[in-house]
Amino acid sequence: MGASKLNINGSDNERMLSPVPMSERRPTFNQVMVWVGFGYVVTGLFVGGVLAGFGNKPGVSPATAIWAIILGMGSLSVITALLGIAAQKTGMSLALISRYSYGIKGANLPITIMALLTLGWFASITGMVGQIWGSFIGNPTGITVFDPASIGYSGIAPITLEVFLACFIFGIVFTVTAYIGIKALEAIAIPISPVILIIAVIVGYGMLKEGGGLNSFFEKTKDIGGLGLGNAITVVVGSWIAGAVMGVDLFRFNKSVKAVIAGVLACFIFTNPILNIVGYIGAVSVGQFNYVEWMLTKSLLLALIGVVAWTASLWTTNNAELYCNSLYTGPVLSSYGINLDRRTLVLIAGILGTILGSLAFYQIFFADFITILGTFAPPLAGPIIADYYLVKKQNYDIEAFDKEPDYHPAGVISFIIGAALGFIFQYFLPLPFGLPSGLVALIITIVIYPIIKNYIKK
Repeated sequence: MGASKLNINGSDNERMLSPVPMSERRPTFNQVMVWVGFGYVVTGLFVGGVLAGFGNKPGVSPATAIWAIILGMGSLSVITALLGIAAQKTGMSLALISRYSYGIKGANLPITIMALLTLGWFASITGMVGQIWGSFIGNPTGITVFDPASIGYSGIAPITLEVFLACFIFGIVFTVTAYIGIKALEAIAIPISPVILIIAVIVGYGMLKEGGGLNSFFEKTKDIGGLGLGNAITVVVGSWIAGAVMGVDLFRFNKSVKAVIAGVLACFIFTNPILNIVGYIGAVSVGQFNYVEWMLTKSLLLALIGVVAWTASLWTTNNAELYCNSLYTGPVLSSYGINLDRRTLVLIAGILGTILGSLAFYQIFFADFITILGTFAPPLAGPIIADYYLVKKQNYDIEAFDKEPDYHPAGVISFIIGAALGFIFQYFLPLPFGLPSGLVALIITIVIYPIIKNYIKK
């Protein structure tokens, strides 16, 4: 083995470099609330807006939107549950469990991608929070910090001093709580999660009523089309595939498989579909998928409630993004002899993500960001699922996580093939019957992994 053993002691109080023993597992209720809070993010509303054709773009009918949500969230549930069960039974983070299918250094390929994705999500969510506070406060200073038009993005509003400062302040707040660890994620999620869901449902009803009710809603949807079911599913999956893979790093703290299933249901069957539907209703009824932007136009009290609830809800998600980011960068660096503790990594990524979020990463890149995610990210999970369930039959030697070879060619090759096919299917060679590119690429990856592994053995 070319890589040295990892130091599993020291200051790693979140088991960044070792499996979580059963004695350190967290209460099921706490973990489920983390998943409710984790699942509550603006992308749920954004996806609803995309499905509704927000901004005079192609969309899908309400019936097709429901099917896209059912099939997309159903697929995410299966992927997340398969990964989550493996994490719960082994206690391993994504970085550690990937070693069995990719190898110690081979795992750096998917883990580095996940590190970049979670950093992008952290920057995006920080930007979302800053933008909503900017809408609430306005621009009394009259100062513009950065104008996207200066680099060719003329359709994007300038980043005012107020938006910049809001991003900066809340980015630091998110970083501090992620610095603390899994207990901070629970402490924030438990009181916030039920409240923000209730607000979303109530406001969704208010937007529907303002738009003229159900009859008016269905009349307005008659001309929506052009996106197709396959692309709609890809958008749904792309909005959450990174979270599905990240689930490994949260589910390793679960006490039972039932706790894993409860977390999956809380996020993908309960929380996210509600947000998708509210976003769709808002985009059609009042021309705005973001219910907080709508609340800002009603009254000062409603605006304040909306902005505070929005910030609190995104806080829970951004905590998880930054927390998991450290669990990716740490093992990658450690495999090359660079040992930094988790909290140091959180601070570094938090500061970088805050800067990106303050300078319009969300406004400029987010729409393309989640579409690309939906095409090449799903195959990341393919080798892990195939190896754990099909090859090893759920029988991992947990003590051997640092004794794997540097590379398992089957994992690296099957992922590269799957990711390339996902990208090709989405942008160059559309699949028949409108099949979703990312999910088809994932299935192909799962199928070819054991074939390649068996061929290499021969």
